[in-house]
Amino acid sequence: MNWKSIRLELARTEEYPQGSPRHVYILHLPLLPDDLIDEPALSAQPERATAHRYWENERTRSGYVIKTPRSWVLSYERGEDDDEVLFHLETHPLRAGEYVTIIDAEEERLPMRVASVQELEDPSESTAQSGSPEVS
Repeated sequence: MNWKSIRLELARTEEYPQGSPRHVYILHLPLLPDDLIDEPALSAQPERATAHRYWENERTRSGYVIKTPRSWVLSYERGEDDDEVLFHLETHPLRAGEYVTIIDAEEERLPMRVASVQELEDPSESTAQSGSPEVS
């Protein structure tokens, strides 16, 4: 399966000249061999396209990666008020060392570095092997 866990860390900013591993997004997305989003795979299992925001001194936020008519967004609640926009995800590869920009809900541009990309286990395979779903 082509689902990946993608770790984005805050890149250099004025406030964090070295970047910050304490400001992180974890995205679960299907990727093609060229590291672009596999839209047909995502359309087949949209509930697996999750986003988690771990921000120092803030509560963790969990939601979904959604494609809108204008862009890709991280959405944590119903409506658009909390959406965070991911720039050019349809043409930008998500591979370690690359950079993406997120505009948060306060409209601040956040440069993010792809810190790692790891394989995700297919949940149907783990259920078939163990006979029951994994509990975490």
